Amino acid sequence: MVHDHPWYLLGPGDFARVVYGLWWRKATGILTVSESAGRPEVLVLLRGDLVVPEADALGRQANKLLETICSWPRARYHFDGGVNAHPPGGSQRRFSLGGWVRRHYEAQLDRRRAEALVHELAGVRLALRPGFAPPLAICDETDRRILDALAKPRRLDQIWPLARCPRFRLLAFVHFLRHCGGLDLSGVAAPAPTVEPELRAARRLLGVDGELDPSTLKRAYRRRVRALHPDLRPGLAAHERRQLESRLAEVNRAYRLLSS
Repeated sequence: MVHDHPWYLLGPGDFARVVYGLWWRKATGILTVSESAGRPEVLVLLRGDLVVPEADALGRQANKLLETICSWPRARYHFDGGVNAHPPGGSQRRFSLGGWVRRHYEAQLDRRRAEALVHELAGVRLALRPGFAPPLAICDETDRRILDALAKPRRLDQIWPLARCPRFRLLAFVHFLRHCGGLDLSGVAAPAPTVEPELRAARRLLGVDGELDPSTLKRAYRRRVRALHPDLRPGLAAHERRQLESRLAEVNRAYRLLSS
């Protein structure tokens, strides 16, 4: 089937934001996502939710597929919207994309990242962007208190007493709202701290230690790229290529961190 709809590029983290927007708008249609070396994944949306087979009643396969797409280092997508684009018949079992996006983002936050978020947002006033509040379908009482506190610009230390919840719970929800475009920030953010564990992990990944000059770093980076670049390994299966691309993306992040 030939689509005349434009394709849009997806960078790191973009897929979950696109999905959240479609879910929030209760879109119906066909979302097609394609990786450079693999077959397209076709997702059927009905009023913002993902239509899944009856055999996937718990949504485990849907969750696995969505996380796999998120892990692709580069991809493109198009959305063919409208009732006519939704195929009639078949399964009507639905998987909440909004719930998945929230779980996806909140799972990214560990204790170290939570402390970095507190540092970054110190002194910054947060407010909910009009029209971006998550529907009550994925909100509990704590969420509603946080959303009420975000009705006007407040700092994190002002929001926490109003939220009446553990600090990590608040930060996880703020992290989710921020990444799906639901927050307006005003004020001056603190500079992001240097995180020593990340630097050590980046050094291990590139196989360097001790004094690190630019030429040594560049040589180490090029060695890792030559070892991992899928274009230098003809005949790879699609899943092997995806694994190498994922590892290569980690090497690129490590190089950027150490060279900054």
